[in-house]
Amino acid sequence: MKAVVFETPGREPRLEEVDLAAPKSDEVEVTITAAGVCHSDLHVVSGDWDVAAPVVLGHEGSGVVSALGAGVTELQIGDHVVLSWVPSCGACRYCLAGRPAQCLLVANVVGPLGVLHDGTSRLSLKGRELKHYLGVSSYAEKVVVPASGAIRVRKDAPLDLLALVGCAVITGVGAVMNTAAVQAGATVAVIGCGGVGLSCIQGARLAGASRIIAVDIVPEKLELALRLGATDVIDSSAVDAVTALKAAVPEGLDYVFDAIGKIATTEQAIAALGLGGAAVIVGLPPTGQFARFDPLALAEADQRILGSNYGSVVPQRDIPWLVDLFMAGDIDLESLVSARRPLSEAPQSLKDLAGGHALRQLLINDPDRTSNRS
Repeated sequence: MKAVVFETPGREPRLEEVDLAAPKSDEVEVTITAAGVCHSDLHVVSGDWDVAAPVVLGHEGSGVVSALGAGVTELQIGDHVVLSWVPSCGACRYCLAGRPAQCLLVANVVGPLGVLHDGTSRLSLKGRELKHYLGVSSYAEKVVVPASGAIRVRKDAPLDLLALVGCAVITGVGAVMNTAAVQAGATVAVIGCGGVGLSCIQGARLAGASRIIAVDIVPEKLELALRLGATDVIDSSAVDAVTALKAAVPEGLDYVFDAIGKIATTEQAIAALGLGGAAVIVGLPPTGQFARFDPLALAEADQRILGSNYGSVVPQRDIPWLVDLFMAGDIDLESLVSARRPLSEAPQSLKDLAGGHALRQLLINDPDRTSNRS
């Protein structure tokens, strides 16, 4: 099959013919319909994050189950699935406590080692082992993933768009609904209006926030934020974000979501809080960077800094729920897509994402299973 392989920073990812082994026990093979191009993939290519390599990129995707490993009973061949990069084990103390996003097996094995649950890879190139990225590797024609990482969804939903639910949408909406538990009437700001930030905005709208202030430097993204639920926008290329946020809400905000993950935006999120407010760190920075804040001011104002990994979600519960919301017209996925491109254009898609103007680009494998909207 064809897949996009990354070797080392400074070397462009390449489309290669790679070998994919059959699924083992409790695994499934999925024929990919679409894969989303995310900043997490860009962090790998740019060298911001250290990952096991060579690796097949991609962690956001959707497709159709095409083969079952031994012991798989919850899925069938032909099922439509959204891939989750938290293929939880279901047995560790975090899974048993209802927190699969913190699964110990995912954190210790799937992440840094680039393998599946049994500690081995299903991917190879001319006899050389390739690593799985976040247990998914969706920049490919097919994947083998743990069965817990393939979430069955309804078949009447456009399968290409559902790829977005597996990372951008569930991360953003989940950060609002699960991590922060935003209440109706709360004041919210979202710094960064990419796919995740726009999903935070949609989550805040669903939660009934009274003010939703979008902050970005790209006018087109701010215009889209207004269409998706923002009540106000701030162009932070023209004004200081914290000064503008405090002018908009003088008492300070209840919640500020950093959907970018730069040190500057994290510090802005904390500085813009009001009494009892919470800064939610959703975007992920490069490894080894540190933000500064005044701990005395934080304590005196009874404020919080919350980390949000994958929106604190339960994938088996929250992914089908989000698909239902989309089909009911309560969330917008199509507006998050800036381009549909063939898998061969993955390297250029990553470059376009780095340029700052692209939203979610979808790498399409099977045109017959897309929504036919572009």
